[in-house]
Amino acid sequence: MVAGLVGAWCFSLGIPHWEIMGALLLVACYTLDNCDGEIARLKGLSSEWGAHFDDLVDWLVDSAFFIGLGYGTWQAANEIYWFWFGLAAATGATIDYIIDLIMHARAKKNPKSKSREEQATEVRKPKDLTDRLIHIFHKLSRADFCFIVFGLSVFEKTWVLLPLAAIGAQLYWMTDLLRKR
Repeated sequence: MVAGLVGAWCFSLGIPHWEIMGALLLVACYTLDNCDGEIARLKGLSSEWGAHFDDLVDWLVDSAFFIGLGYGTWQAANEIYWFWFGLAAATGATIDYIIDLIMHARAKKNPKSKSREEQATEVRKPKDLTDRLIHIFHKLSRADFCFIVFGLSVFEKTWVLLPLAAIGAQLYWMTDLLRKR
């Protein structure tokens, strides 16, 4: 979490070499984030609390990144709309986090629902074309994001993410609603 939040701060500076540093910290954050749950499961130490904390950290880092990138791009380009794009992306991430909290609370009340552990280890097969497209969208938007950020930061093009994320974050939570109904 610390690496991701410091990385977001680096992006808020709006200076290219700091964006590269921020991207490297984001790669470290994503790598650690993907490893900790796997290690906990392998050691039999996974827990509901750990899963909720992981969700919280994901939301904080994602939101901080987009706010930081929006602010830094605004400062570098002297155009405030970049900051609004970052806020829109962070708002979409927040809505998605709230949807997840509500869905997990509902599932917890249902004795037939799967635990977070079962959900994490389950291989999910899409049911139809719509479900398949939603599944692909979710996987692509999460899996390699930190590497995309790094590549764009090397070429000083991270600003491209802002309008895409401002729209994409809204699509993400909307498809999340469809997927989890």
